[in-house]
Amino acid sequence: MAEETFLGQVKRLIIGAPIPSQLAHRERFSRVTGLAILSSDPLSSVAYATEEILRVLMIGGIGAMALVTPIGAVIATMLAVVVFSYRQTIYAYPSGGGAYIVAKDNLGRLPSLIAAAALLIDYVLTVAVSIAAGVAAITSAFPEWHLNRVELSLGFVLMLMLGNLRGVRESGRIFAAPTYFFIASILSLIGVGAFRYLTGTLQPVPPATEPLQAFGVTLSTFMVLTAFSNGCTAMTGVEAVSNGVPAFRPPESRNAAATLVTMAVISITMFMGITLLAHAYDIVPSEVETVVSQIARATFGGRSWLYFCVQAGPMLILVLAANTAYADFPRLASIVARDRFLPRQFMNQGDRLAFSNGILILSVLAGSLLVVFGGDTHALIPLYMIGVFVSFTLSQAGMVIHWRSLRAPGWRTSAAINGFGATVTGVVLIVVAVTKAVEGAWIILVMMPILVGIFEITRRHYDHVASELTLRNWQPTEMGRHVVIVPIGGIQRAVVKALQYARSLSADVKAVYVELDPAATAALRKEWPQWGQTVDLVVLESPYRSLLEPLLDYIDEIQRASPGGWVTVILPEFLPKRLWQHLLHNQHALLIKGALLFKPNVVVTSVPFHIGLGGRETAVDVDAVPAVR
Repeated sequence: MAEETFLGQVKRLIIGAPIPSQLAHRERFSRVTGLAILSSDPLSSVAYATEEILRVLMIGGIGAMALVTPIGAVIATMLAVVVFSYRQTIYAYPSGGGAYIVAKDNLGRLPSLIAAAALLIDYVLTVAVSIAAGVAAITSAFPEWHLNRVELSLGFVLMLMLGNLRGVRESGRIFAAPTYFFIASILSLIGVGAFRYLTGTLQPVPPATEPLQAFGVTLSTFMVLTAFSNGCTAMTGVEAVSNGVPAFRPPESRNAAATLVTMAVISITMFMGITLLAHAYDIVPSEVETVVSQIARATFGGRSWLYFCVQAGPMLILVLAANTAYADFPRLASIVARDRFLPRQFMNQGDRLAFSNGILILSVLAGSLLVVFGGDTHALIPLYMIGVFVSFTLSQAGMVIHWRSLRAPGWRTSAAINGFGATVTGVVLIVVAVTKAVEGAWIILVMMPILVGIFEITRRHYDHVASELTLRNWQPTEMGRHVVIVPIGGIQRAVVKALQYARSLSADVKAVYVELDPAATAALRKEWPQWGQTVDLVVLESPYRSLLEPLLDYIDEIQRASPGGWVTVILPEFLPKRLWQHLLHNQHALLIKGALLFKPNVVVTSVPFHIGLGGRETAVDVDAVPAVR
């Protein structure tokens, strides 16, 4: 086994030793791990969904804040409907029932590409929004860190990227504990708050630092719908479990469905609990403290250790909620790449059986968003939900077609359930698009068709390549003349070895020397009979001192003389022992490779000569007599 390089050792230290393909089954989710990884996004959304509702209702004054409860109840009901619809999708598509696959099978190519674009954009925003919200929880507890939220956000992106590069099983171990700590802390907060309410010891929260201004104007229908669309962030991430069915242990569908239902029960309980407590405490949104922080401060009596536990829970889960996207973005990208709508590199699994390229791209895109928007949750939220509800609607509409085509027993009931889900999410999509367009959602409405266009261009390229490479109705032609050319800059050991190799390929070998100095040419001709290996020496004049142009002209001349023939260019190259030493030598071989790469019927081969391994009998000034100038 070859000795591992230093960079390889660093890679092993960071992401761990490679995992063989035959152990892939060990990397699958249990229900416990699946809930932690695939449900962290919808679970974490409850930490800021209520606050997003209140921030809009505040425009109508304190009296309008009471609307948070009925709005929350409607959203919770819709969440239950969507979850029940996706539960059917899990059983109908045990190989992975994401919106892309459902739409592709039932609605056609364009709707499936729209669903894929919506989901991929949504996953990038999930990472950005979740991490920004997690950092907001930290800065609520430690206001002095508020100015460093971009740096904190990028640090968490790096942590998640490295955790996921270590593989599914490893990331499950890393991220499971924080998820369950968050669930326990929020349920404890709701339990204690409910006890205070029932015993009459619950008191309204004193105004927070820097509360939002209440205008006291009458809320229009549009503003109520805006508050509702803000609160629908509580529904994001529901599709993650159905997208990742194959990642569960057998029986995959049953484990995924159970995980989805568990997630829904916990999410609805926490969302409604926080919403009711926010109403009971008369919470007023603040620029520097989250709603959950204010509820915890009032419930546990100031900044006690219980308060900091509650703050730590949302912080951890909000940051790790991005892990839902890290689980699904690379998997969806690999499926789309398998259908040739994305570069094939997205299909590659790394040493740890993770889709490493997808993980890296997701990290770069999410980090860029966090920098551009300054790590501000409220600036990112308007961009967030368009993709979610596009995928919801297309997936459920596709399931209606699926049941109608299948016509199995009970298909009408199943179709009615998915049809109702499609109608509900379609209405919400329209509301979100209308209310959020002016706040920045228009960016997503523009990005989705652009991404669909990229999909089509990529597929068209792969189809063209396939048509060029296919053997169908093709007959190979006889190979023409084969000329081997060895560009040289003088006589030295690397050149002699390259000439030996060239003679093993063809009897028609030409050593090509571009003349820049007549005296050097004369010296070369004098030594050639001894070291030239009986190869013909061709000297090309270069009045403008160019090394590359005369060589290219000579190759063109050979190809014109023998159409359909082949030219092999052998490049003798010496390789220094140290990487930095390459900077001390010319790179003419690299230029020749680049110039010949796109020439038909031209093959370029390098013959390396490793400095330090070839003996030291003869001292040669390799810059004075280069292998390839």
